[in-house]
Amino acid sequence: MKNYLLHIVISLIAFSLSYLLAYSTGLSLVQDTVLIVFAIQWVLFIPAYLFRTEKFFDLAGSVTYIFAVSFVFYKSNDDLLSYDIGSLILSMVIIFWALRLGSFLFLRIKKAGEDKRFKEIKTSPTRFFMTWSLQGMWVSLCSACALTALANPNGIQTNLLFYFGLFIFLSGFILEIIADTQKSKFRSNTKNKNLFINTGLWSFSRHPNYLGEIILWLGISIMSISALNEWQYVTLISPVFTYVLLVYISGVRLLEESGKEKWGHLEEYKKYLKNTPSLLIK
Repeated sequence: MKNYLLHIVISLIAFSLSYLLAYSTGLSLVQDTVLIVFAIQWVLFIPAYLFRTEKFFDLAGSVTYIFAVSFVFYKSNDDLLSYDIGSLILSMVIIFWALRLGSFLFLRIKKAGEDKRFKEIKTSPTRFFMTWSLQGMWVSLCSACALTALANPNGIQTNLLFYFGLFIFLSGFILEIIADTQKSKFRSNTKNKNLFINTGLWSFSRHPNYLGEIILWLGISIMSISALNEWQYVTLISPVFTYVLLVYISGVRLLEESGKEKWGHLEEYKKYLKNTPSLLIK
């Protein structure tokens, strides 16, 4: 019973923090979008739990990003023939990222048959509901800066800083794609079964895909910053949240624990951990 209550409390905290950040922007459009983001997660939780499946969880997250960005862009441009070019570019890069990541994760889980992270989670209604709620927070907080910029009537200035942010985004996006491709190719080789990857980008960083993810969201925030004012600058927490999420909550932390269980007894793996930085700097 205590665990059930804890799951519900965490779900409420995830929603409250997300809505509080949206409220601080002073933009009703951003607030409404966050409400819809969570509504989507909670509605999709129902069939996911009934069928005890996590197969469309990641895809749902990506689709929610696409909806949120498209919804705010549409609502902020009454005349789509005279849209703000900065808003269009910002919207498109997030949509491209979401399409790429969503399809990649969906195909990966389809090939694997299941996502081992959800083996126990999906059997508990409150824990599974909490996971969907946390995905709502992930979408809301990561995109908060961009959604605020898109909804702001001041518009996004396509100045030097904007294009610098675009360059940062593209650098992270390309890094993530290359890292994911290298790991997928490594895993597809039966000779590498039960081995860890330490070649290509993975010889310079133990998690180059997550490094790319952090970099691209930093780029998105830089692209968005010209449209922010007053309390809206608090949404610059977006890339910080991405970093904390990927390094200390999910992503890196979970994979490091799993890696040590599988290969922690191997001298080659110990050497890899010692000489290779987790992200960029050792």
